Amino acid sequence: MNKREQRCASVTELRIESQDDGLTVIEGHAAIFDSLSQDLGFLFPFKERIQKGAFKDSVERDDIRALWNHDPNYVLGRNRSGTLELKETGKGLKVRIHPPDTQWAKDLTQSIQRGDVSQMSFGFLVEKESWVVEDGQDVRTLERVKLFDVSPVTFPAYLETDVGVRSALDSYDKYKEEKVNQAAEVEQKRTEFERLKTKFKS
Repeated sequence: MNKREQRCASVTELRIESQDDGLTVIEGHAAIFDSLSQDLGFLFPFKERIQKGAFKDSVERDDIRALWNHDPNYVLGRNRSGTLELKETGKGLKVRIHPPDTQWAKDLTQSIQRGDVSQMSFGFLVEKESWVVEDGQDVRTLERVKLFDVSPVTFPAYLETDVGVRSALDSYDKYKEEKVNQAAEVEQKRTEFERLKTKFKS
């Protein structure tokens, strides 16, 4: 099963900057730390947050691309070639892309400048996660992820129940099953305790 997921930053500042050499740079945040997502899932909604430091190991270790709409045919930059800069800040995962001198990349920068494209998304694989209940709702925390790509996107896929959240739903099902099993184990121990208590009283 494909465990790869995609998320869109709930808050981002995607913008174009002009450098002294006349070239343009695409800059923004592909992910925001410690900010709860909207509800994911349908029948059993849960929320999600990204922990600070979740990208640190991957940024230092992995070969990551910047793509247009997650399409590998449109590579905007790559960290190993120095055309993609990734850095964790206090806010989130900051992205700085040096796009190629191609017509489609120029068209994209124009669309960003006009505000037609204003959000970023990232593709990842979960390496470490945790689940808690907050205010009566299940919350998933992404503690460490393997990053594949960051992408300016036309339509963010954060809330779609497709490949973007299927792995999250699988993880949620496993978490709920573990909670049910734990509750059953506690109940079994409680019943055994009551039985022994009754036995010793008699």
